[in-house]
Amino acid sequence: MLQIQSLGISYADRTIVKDFSLEVNEGEVVSIVGPNGSGKSTILKGISKLIPCQSGTVCIANQGLETLSAKQRSQLMCMLCQSNSSPADMTVEELVGYGRIPHKKWYEQLTTEDKEIVEWALHHTKMLDYRKRLVVSLSGGEAQRAWLAMALAQRPKVLLLDEPTTFLDIGHQLEVLELVRELNHELNLTIVMVLHDLNHASAYSDKVCVIKEGNKYVYGKPKEVFTTELIRSVYGVETEIEYDKYDQTPRIHILRKIREERRDILENTGS
Repeated sequence: MLQIQSLGISYADRTIVKDFSLEVNEGEVVSIVGPNGSGKSTILKGISKLIPCQSGTVCIANQGLETLSAKQRSQLMCMLCQSNSSPADMTVEELVGYGRIPHKKWYEQLTTEDKEIVEWALHHTKMLDYRKRLVVSLSGGEAQRAWLAMALAQRPKVLLLDEPTTFLDIGHQLEVLELVRELNHELNLTIVMVLHDLNHASAYSDKVCVIKEGNKYVYGKPKEVFTTELIRSVYGVETEIEYDKYDQTPRIHILRKIREERRDILENTGS
């Protein structure tokens, strides 16, 4: 479904992402994790063409995005950033209606079919009762669901989420991630998201891509990726990992930060 080949992204004279390649199958949920400043969000912005890439290609369903117009790309892919804003007088229903813009000419009004899709998106995100509320009046979790509804109304094949749980409390973080997983299951929607919490990535992803210093460090199923050795090498912390007895989902317990001198010794000895 999504093929990224040899992506390279630079700011000024600094290379942020180096020769990044990734393949995501249709209907998969893939989380990108890694330390701050490793290039996670930059990769999503490069994939979505929000920022220019110096090298590489991105394809969705075998269509190269560089050959498509912005409108055509928006029909295939939608990206939600860490924080989103709307006019103070915009209702949830109006916001979700904007998801239909990539499918309309600039002068066209919403048709009956468009309105049915808006209704469908509100239903799937459990926002029907909020349709007349102002977006600015919503709580953090409610607002994220409203923006997800807008993304659904766009009817993309691939949904990119940049830290969708940022600024949310624990309860609302889980609410949003449960909704993302539900949408994935019900609609077979392909989702790539950047997450900070390793346990969230473990619980809600089919695969995890670990980024270190702009490079793909490892990619695979959570139970294959999350090891004490990997987390020590990438994050510099000691952990204990337990595995769910039914599906072997890793549960990571952070123990302590490793002193830099000890980290160097461990990495040099391969321990």
